[in-house]
Amino acid sequence: MAHRSPSPERDVPHGWRRSPLKDLCESVQAGPSVRASDKGRTQADGDVPIVLPRDLRGNRVITAEPAAVPAVPRERARTLEKYLLREGDILIVRTGTVGRLALITGRHAGWLYHHGLVRLRLPVQGPVQASYLAACLGSEAAQDWMRIRSAGSVIPSVSTRTLGELPVLVPPAAEQQAIGATLAALDEKVRVHSEIARVTGEYRRTLAEALLTGTFTAAP
Repeated sequence: MAHRSPSPERDVPHGWRRSPLKDLCESVQAGPSVRASDKGRTQADGDVPIVLPRDLRGNRVITAEPAAVPAVPRERARTLEKYLLREGDILIVRTGTVGRLALITGRHAGWLYHHGLVRLRLPVQGPVQASYLAACLGSEAAQDWMRIRSAGSVIPSVSTRTLGELPVLVPPAAEQQAIGATLAALDEKVRVHSEIARVTGEYRRTLAEALLTGTFTAAP
């Protein structure tokens, strides 16, 4: 990937431009409120599951077992059609741990999303690619921008209107694709190594318990 020197005007590299997030999206939409009648249902019941803020980890959606994933009845979900997720949507946490995000894949297309999340939907053939935008929103500069604007309340939060003003640097399409692919590959490596560390940690705890209680004897 070639290094670009910034132009003297506003530190924007030649061929790039800066746009507010709202101008790059077809919609910036917070999730629907949950009714009392929706509670208690889960994905295991065959209903439409809901992505929660806690599910956004490592720039992807990672959910629990179906019996622990909340859902709404399919009849109710039909009235919430505009909140159904599509592949290529981006979710961002807007309350609590503001700024955590995930790029939606086909696995979670057709799901609903929690009211503590904002969905960014990009237009077909729009000026920005989803993988690039997700990488951009996860950058230190964008995360700091969101944190600053969510401070000042007991529970940090950022409105969809404020989020829409977030400035985004938009490079040419070919460069977007290269940047998005490079960072997505690194995200996958991080995910794999994190999973190895998690499994190794669980094995260590199990082995330590067996060794320290005499259930298992270490070879001399």
